[in-house]
Amino acid sequence: MINKLHFEMIRLYGGDIKRIQHFCKVHSYVKLIAEMENIDADTLFILEAAALTHDIGIHYCEEKYGDCTGKLQEKEGPAIAKRILADLHFEEQVSERVQYLIAHHHTYDDVDGIDYQILIEADFLVNFYEEGLSNQTIENAYKKIFRTDSGKKLCREMFNLNLD
Repeated sequence: MINKLHFEMIRLYGGDIKRIQHFCKVHSYVKLIAEMENIDADTLFILEAAALTHDIGIHYCEEKYGDCTGKLQEKEGPAIAKRILADLHFEEQVSERVQYLIAHHHTYDDVDGIDYQILIEADFLVNFYEEGLSNQTIENAYKKIFRTDSGKKLCREMFNLNLD
């Protein structure tokens, strides 16, 4: 099912290589962190689906608002994901959690689950590089955002940080 969703997301983003590459990288880091953290299979399944769809509202927001801020994506993305997940026959409880994660993946307080935390960390790892952020900005975000041992370790290694 994850591969079918992956393909559907590529189809949905057809021609937008930058954003396809983004969600593919977030998916890869989500899977890596989750497996390093020994996350159970059901949570991993939800996480993989959420990673592939986390920015699903981006094109719709650009069309509707002329902008695609994180908050707009959180607002518009869940309904789009709900339709695609239903078309692919994802279980309702999986769809609901994925929609929740989409609706909160740019909200960094009151993180209510390991799946939520891992998604945020994976998205940050990708965004640090894609946005060309300074080491100081990365260090500040690391201290404020990262909570999992695996996410911290990856961030330190990837960006050559001497922290903790």
